[in-house]
Amino acid sequence: MRRLIGAAAAGFLAAVVLSSPAWAHGADAPDGTNYRTEVSAVVPALPGVTVAAVEAGARLELVNTSGAAVEVLGYDGEPYLSVRPDGVYENVHSPAVYLNVTLAGTATLPPEADATLPPSWRRTSSSPVARWHDARTHWLSPDQPPAVAAAPDRTHRVRDWAVPLRVDTSTMEVRGTLDWRPPPSPVPWWAGAAVVALAVTALGLVRRRSIVVVLAALSAGAGVVALGYAVARELDAGNSSVGEILRGLAVGQVWPVLVGLGALAAAVFSLTRRPAGDFALALAGVCVAVFAGVANAAAFTNSVVPVPWSPLWARLSVVAVIGLGAGVAGAAALRMRATTRASAPAAP
Repeated sequence: MRRLIGAAAAGFLAAVVLSSPAWAHGADAPDGTNYRTEVSAVVPALPGVTVAAVEAGARLELVNTSGAAVEVLGYDGEPYLSVRPDGVYENVHSPAVYLNVTLAGTATLPPEADATLPPSWRRTSSSPVARWHDARTHWLSPDQPPAVAAAPDRTHRVRDWAVPLRVDTSTMEVRGTLDWRPPPSPVPWWAGAAVVALAVTALGLVRRRSIVVVLAALSAGAGVVALGYAVARELDAGNSSVGEILRGLAVGQVWPVLVGLGALAAAVFSLTRRPAGDFALALAGVCVAVFAGVANAAAFTNSVVPVPWSPLWARLSVVAVIGLGAGVAGAAALRMRATTRASAPAAP
């Protein structure tokens, strides 16, 4: 078991180290939101240039394989980013470089942030892929738009937006929409997780040796779903290659990955019928339920979830992780309690 875990860890770290230097991931990507940012088109279209909203709309991603340098213009019309065949460059004089540090677009501008100065380019990536926050694509006020405040249970078009681009002397723009999507009620999802947890916990009352196989399978299932959800978040962040995904998991999804792998390891360990098997299942169950399940419970209260599939399936995944993890922990605890009672010396 130790050799297996060591080999997996070594492979994971090797993939991270050898992955593309162009990898980028927003550690501040939201767990969920009710504002839907979508890209409609690049006008006029340029073959080889694509733009998409990633990380639940938190960032825009521009991929440029056209062979030409594509500039993204900042809030004052100044050159902000230059996506070239040899990588991405940012203009250190553009205020957008500093304002876009966070999604809120708030930062202290240094003296060199002056849109009137000639561009001074600094290379930030060796790949022609740029990802950045852009205040033009979001609703930044802490207060809801008036129409949303009046009817938050309805879908609203907040605004149409545009981000200007430039290729040589030709101008283009990325056009898109920002919509309000009503949030779901969290009650059915928490109730579903509780039902699953109670049903699995009841298995701890079954006095059969074969039940440990069932609990091991459920622990492994929780681990697989937890890892799948973490991978889905990386895909939604725009990471597509194996190296990019692994590096994103190592940086942005550390705890879900660790507890997911822990749930798998506990399942294997419990099948060895060692005395500590139930304890391993209980510990792994609690960890996966909390760090991979509850940590993603924003899916229950937000209409837009940072995964590339339907929010419905995202919520079902979180229900499964919380319910299975908590249930396996409860069942294992009941088994440990029964074992302790059975081994206790009889009263004189």
